[in-house]
Amino acid sequence: MSITEEQFAQAVDSRSSKPIYDKLRTARVGIAGLGGLGSNIAAALVRSGVGHLTIADYDVVELSNINRQIYSLKHIGMKKTEALTEILAGINPFCEITPHFAKVTADNCTGIFPECDIICEAFDLPDQKAMLVNTLLEKCPDKYVISGSGMAGWGRANEIRTRKLTDRFFLCGDGSSDVADGEGLTASRVIICAGHQASKVIEIILGGE
Repeated sequence: MSITEEQFAQAVDSRSSKPIYDKLRTARVGIAGLGGLGSNIAAALVRSGVGHLTIADYDVVELSNINRQIYSLKHIGMKKTEALTEILAGINPFCEITPHFAKVTADNCTGIFPECDIICEAFDLPDQKAMLVNTLLEKCPDKYVISGSGMAGWGRANEIRTRKLTDRFFLCGDGSSDVADGEGLTASRVIICAGHQASKVIEIILGGE
């Protein structure tokens, strides 16, 4: 089925009390890490009409990813940047995707996301999360940073929430659960946390923050 961008815009705006597509399509958002958090954040944003996404990861899709990430069995072995770009294009072909197949580090993160107004941290490991957040807050004080931490286990969905830590830094999660505690990761809680991050992105774009 072939659709036009005008039709897509009308579909987005039809679910809102006022026109919002024009604001969303000009927004530039970065996502560092394309696993359970990052892949689901990206899908939520392109479905909502965000027009520009910069995505970064250096991993490939594995069978162990399927239980919580947006990929399907046919993507196993593909670079996550390539697989996610394919998936997102099937959802919203009018979103411009800029993929970076690279490990995001303190040295290159500002060069990967130079045009992004909002950056979502979606890494797995605490030290990587801290590295990216601290680097961005120090070197890019004009950008919004939204981080995810604390979504392991199952149940307790209402414990996942969004906290404003500074004017431009938000943390989504339950603030306590960790995979290292043996709780594991389930799709439901990971997707809920990703939804919090995506919701905060949209709120910022539309002027709610």
